[in-house]
Amino acid sequence: MPHAPSMPAPLATVETDLKPDPRQNQLLAALPPAEWDRWSSQLELIDLPLGKVLHESGASMSYVYFPTSAIVSLLYVLEDGASAEIAVVGFEGVVGISIMMGGGTTPTRAVVQSAGKGYRLRAEAMKGEFDRSGPVMHLMLRFIQALITQMSQTAVCNRHHTLDQQLCRWLLLSLDRMYGVELVMTQELISNMLGVRREGVTEAALKLQNTGLIKYARGHITVLDRAGLESRTCECYQVVKNEYDRLLPDLQAT
Repeated sequence: MPHAPSMPAPLATVETDLKPDPRQNQLLAALPPAEWDRWSSQLELIDLPLGKVLHESGASMSYVYFPTSAIVSLLYVLEDGASAEIAVVGFEGVVGISIMMGGGTTPTRAVVQSAGKGYRLRAEAMKGEFDRSGPVMHLMLRFIQALITQMSQTAVCNRHHTLDQQLCRWLLLSLDRMYGVELVMTQELISNMLGVRREGVTEAALKLQNTGLIKYARGHITVLDRAGLESRTCECYQVVKNEYDRLLPDLQAT
């Protein structure tokens, strides 16, 4: 997945000094001039506060969302209220792929995991672009393939790898989608994301802290050694990263 050229240092939940610009989202930045001209007046800047639900399971969607400085978690929620994260979306992507796939609804819930800003576009406009079968459709289909890879790898990781490895993978995926090295996340939120008990999250986080990889206190996680996290995680992170890099190059869509 393409990364910001140099990661500045503000907190994940604090706005960057950059003036909001739709092209801080890498999919929007890849739009050719003709498509950008059609979209630019329709994109609406919105705040995405921590915990905001962008869509519920089974609900019809009126918009697709392009995060710029926020991170959105896609969760599957069971009947008893338990949940587990199946993917994260940040400035590399879009939330609301079911609109593009023709389904209109999805069994997942989209929740803001890290506060920031983004842009939304009405569902009708996105459907219209898909009907054109042009550059936008091909660009979005490549993103959808990358997202499906992330979902598939998350399922494998949750089944076969340790909580310690899962937490490292989750931290690295989040880092790739933010402009800082600190996440503000409660134990409850992290346990909901990973689908494990809060005590397990605390134990895994303290292991990483004791080895000097992160600093963890009161829901604040600061990454101190990214290379160390990469060496400690399972293969799942690199599989996902390689697929995003392959499918979403930092080039204009054609």
